[in-house]
Amino acid sequence: MDTLTHALSGALAGRLLARPHETYARNPSPPVWQMVAVGTAAGGFPDLDFVLGYVSELAYLRGHRGVTHSVLLLPLWGLLVAWAMAGLFRMLPRQPDRPAFGWKHYYMVACVALLVHILGDLITQFGTMILAPLSDRRFGLGTTFIIDLGVSGIIVAGLIASALWRRSRVPAALASIALVAWIGNSAIARSEAIDAARAWAERENIPVVSVDASPRPASPFNWTAILFDGESYHYAHLNTRRTEPLIATPDDNFIRRFSAPYQPVTMAHWQTASRFGNGSTAELARTVWHAQEFEFFRWFAMFPVLDRVDTGGAENGDCVSFRDLRFDTPGRGRLPFRYGLCNGAGEWRLFEHTLDGLRWLTE
Repeated sequence: MDTLTHALSGALAGRLLARPHETYARNPSPPVWQMVAVGTAAGGFPDLDFVLGYVSELAYLRGHRGVTHSVLLLPLWGLLVAWAMAGLFRMLPRQPDRPAFGWKHYYMVACVALLVHILGDLITQFGTMILAPLSDRRFGLGTTFIIDLGVSGIIVAGLIASALWRRSRVPAALASIALVAWIGNSAIARSEAIDAARAWAERENIPVVSVDASPRPASPFNWTAILFDGESYHYAHLNTRRTEPLIATPDDNFIRRFSAPYQPVTMAHWQTASRFGNGSTAELARTVWHAQEFEFFRWFAMFPVLDRVDTGGAENGDCVSFRDLRFDTPGRGRLPFRYGLCNGAGEWRLFEHTLDGLRWLTE
């Protein structure tokens, strides 16, 4: 999920956990606005790992959604956020009859907001290292696109309703229930996309080694179904509920334009992409794939396929790059995360394909 949605989800958690106003006299607790502020701060906190980008691009890709997203370290980060926010609140002017609350009063909401952030990333397919630093394995349920307008809209609606009915936690609770229902609906649609891929493979007599589906923007029913037969990936952009193609013009709204490429299951166009290609360059592609210098991409990619091969270059030598079908989104102007190796300098060098050509990467 994007950082803004994470922060707003933390704010919603803070409103849900804030004590009812009527109980304040009997059992003093932080005011609602402070609980919302703590939730907002904690909800956005894990994405502070963006600072790794100032070290190097590889450091960011290796470390993003790492230790700051770990459920093992969550209690520590909750303590840090609660302590920092309690200190900030003590610096602000307050009414004489209102006590200054310590970090313990904010610890629970900080931990819950952090957990909500982790769950918000876990439902995407990018991968979250929830067991860091003990393991760098990336977990992802793959039910939700990284920017989901439905998720963001439900959270915003819950916060607006909470602002209108300030004394009630009901709007926050209803929004939380709606979020679970929305994500559950996306999980059902994912299962439908996987079933469609299995059915197509059975009709085409294609062996199934693994099958998955990548969420796509604009609708919870837009998916890229991906099937691996042991040598090649077969994939199709489809909509699990559509019965007729959606036609979009440049003048249509962006949701319709983003959704139009996804065809009904019965009309889906299946494509094939080889992991290593065919012919004389296949062995070179295998060599690059298994090279120690390419360990990073082997760890990063979920559905790796050969992107391109350039041989005999006077300056760069032989160059081979791969892409990840996870990021093949129809209509996207630039395909991200295209990495490869060149041996023109006498040793393998890691690069990324960009619109401007090759960009060399260093640790």
